[in-house]
Amino acid sequence: MPNVWAEMNGKPSDMKAFKYILLVFFLGLGIFCQAQEDGEILKPQKGIFLLQNATLVTVTKGILENSDLLIADGLIQKIGKNLSFPDAQLIDCTGKFIYPGMIDSGNRLGLVEVNSVSETQDFMEIGNVTPNMQALTAVNPNAVAIAVTRVNGVTSSIALPSGGLFPGTAALIHLNGYTPDQMYGGFKGVILNFPSSARTSTYDTRSEEDVQKESEEAQKKLDDIWEKAVSYHRLKSAGAMLDYYPEMEHLSKVIAGEISLMIEANAAVDIRRAIKWVKDNNVTAILTGVSEGWRIAEEIASSGLSVIAGPVLTIPSRQSDRYDAAYTNPGILVKAGVKVALRTNDAENVRNLPFHAGFAAAYGMGKEEALKAVTIHAAEIFGLDHQIGSLEEGKMGNLFITDGDPFEPRTQISHLFIQGYKIPMTNRQIRLYQEFNERSPGLEQ
Repeated sequence: MPNVWAEMNGKPSDMKAFKYILLVFFLGLGIFCQAQEDGEILKPQKGIFLLQNATLVTVTKGILENSDLLIADGLIQKIGKNLSFPDAQLIDCTGKFIYPGMIDSGNRLGLVEVNSVSETQDFMEIGNVTPNMQALTAVNPNAVAIAVTRVNGVTSSIALPSGGLFPGTAALIHLNGYTPDQMYGGFKGVILNFPSSARTSTYDTRSEEDVQKESEEAQKKLDDIWEKAVSYHRLKSAGAMLDYYPEMEHLSKVIAGEISLMIEANAAVDIRRAIKWVKDNNVTAILTGVSEGWRIAEEIASSGLSVIAGPVLTIPSRQSDRYDAAYTNPGILVKAGVKVALRTNDAENVRNLPFHAGFAAAYGMGKEEALKAVTIHAAEIFGLDHQIGSLEEGKMGNLFITDGDPFEPRTQISHLFIQGYKIPMTNRQIRLYQEFNERSPGLEQ
């Protein structure tokens, strides 16, 4: 075998490339290993499945005891008692519960493989105004974290770009498929990081004057860009011949109401300013983040805007706030009359969405509303409630079978379906656990 290191002559660029090749190789090996059992490749299985004798937590139509659910052609075809269907694969669910698949309403799953390795990150573009950049095209369907996430009952996810003022367009994906297009779930939203008038962190040493000045400059830039987009849209609608301008072309779709605007704002003063900006510009928008929404919950409710809150499992935004400010935020918003969905805003740990919902439930949101926040309310906010978010006939077969409350850590999920496919209940972490828990040969000398 040739001495690869010697041939590189120690060139930094070559060494970096070689390390990247090694990383990709081992990540690919991990993906390959996680899908095997006793030498057999495990793949999502398409077919007809009859789930029998379960307790169905439908979310929208109550709880159905001792009921059956039929999945065929990727859809929930029938719900009832004592169902039968020729050639269906029978799954006994006696003593178990069926829930609709959970939806994480914002994260970087599939856009990041290893946080500490920049070559595996693809969620940020160069530039401050890049609304035309599509997060969907950057999704890696083979990301190790996807298999880790879905076995916890998360079947759908919003892939979020990050960066400047308009960092790109988010997309909803279902966590099964070989290509991003196969995973695409039918919703896209342009991200706007609303200009902040708050300090970025406790390490932000800017003076109050500098903070205010930079906030005003950012707001003016946003207004100038939006005015330009409105002019572009007006000329386009009038049939004018326009030069190729992809940024304005994409923003014109937001102005036309073809694509939603997802506005990230967290400080109470910024949320208030974002609400006014939305009203003044007559934009179809969703508020995201909203970590201090609890401070102005009534104002948010009066605006009629829906909210994607989270992460829930985080520290307060101010040192003077109560330790549970992030935990109680979703519940306070719901009690004020706001429609709320939840997000982890994470990359590797999107699998913890059930625990974010569990904390929100325990700290005032209530179990029923927390379940809706990761199912039907998320689906409604994205205009997909006719497809996902609840157990109803004609909806997509996104669901999981469990032995208890999905928000409880001790609960075990036994079966998972995405778009009607029966998904293997395995991943890299499970395979490693099994390998070392049942190692052979063991520690014998």
